[in-house]
Amino acid sequence: MPFFRTTRRAAATALAAAALTSLSFGAFAQGGYPTKPIRVIVPFAAGSTTDIIARAIADKMGQSMGQSLVVDNRGGASGTIGQQAVATAAPDGYTVMIHSSSHTVSPLTFAKLPFDTTGDFAGVTPISSLPNALVISPAKGIKTLQDLVAAAKAKPGTVNFASAGQGSATHLNAEKFKLAAKIDATNIPFKGSAEAVTEVLSGRVDYYFSPIAPVIGQIKDGQLLALAVGSPKRAAALPDVPTTAEAGVPGSEFNFWIGMMVPAKTPRDIVNRLHDEVVKALATPEVKERFLKLGADAWTLKPEQFDAYIKDEIKNNAALVKAAGLSPAQ
Repeated sequence: MPFFRTTRRAAATALAAAALTSLSFGAFAQGGYPTKPIRVIVPFAAGSTTDIIARAIADKMGQSMGQSLVVDNRGGASGTIGQQAVATAAPDGYTVMIHSSSHTVSPLTFAKLPFDTTGDFAGVTPISSLPNALVISPAKGIKTLQDLVAAAKAKPGTVNFASAGQGSATHLNAEKFKLAAKIDATNIPFKGSAEAVTEVLSGRVDYYFSPIAPVIGQIKDGQLLALAVGSPKRAAALPDVPTTAEAGVPGSEFNFWIGMMVPAKTPRDIVNRLHDEVVKALATPEVKERFLKLGADAWTLKPEQFDAYIKDEIKNNAALVKAAGLSPAQ
């Protein structure tokens, strides 16, 4: 009997210890991340709307998570340089990507990519949806969107437009407008919005479907004229500017979004933690005010919903790319 009682007592002690160990490990796994700064790769140049939104979110997430989120701009090649850096990074939660909807266009406009747009990434959540504004220099003498369409039709092939790279969201927005308006215009790609805006201000490039943030100051100062916004609804930051559909070009709407992704195989608990932290950051007064000035609308989805959305958008954009006659870059 003593041996039996001792054995039962030892077993109970072992079970209690195992339960405590499991509980402690679970608490550590949940609360231990992050233990060092997180790198946030933005595949566009500093000053772009994606960069501005990334920095606003990263700042608030860093405050909440107790570790810095350091923005690393990897512009060039329509975002694919930054995408590759994330695709090949360790899936440990310490490298994340904040990219735009041009992520879904990369596999359609490049013949070969050093990564799989869906297979090498896991969605965390969209962060915002926001319109592009079609801006032009007042020196061009174009007053309305219909004036621009008429000028392009009068001299086919002589009008050009800027984009933040082949296949970028700004490029696809312009291509959709071109098709809907039935005009002939030439794409002039740049590394990012800053260069594109400079060229439009100088008059060397005719127009640009720009994210609102980089041009809101010039629009208010009269250096640039916003003829329309390319989104399905008007921008809160430019309430008096019509959509391209309202201005007489139906079928030209384009949804531009910015979202967070991580390398595939990143642990699901880390993905969920990042998702929750983005949602928390979007709810802060500072981020709400920042988004209002950018004309951005907060928008989130669960990670699995975002993955599905990305796959669907790749299919939908394939039709646009084919209709626009875009040749994949080699």
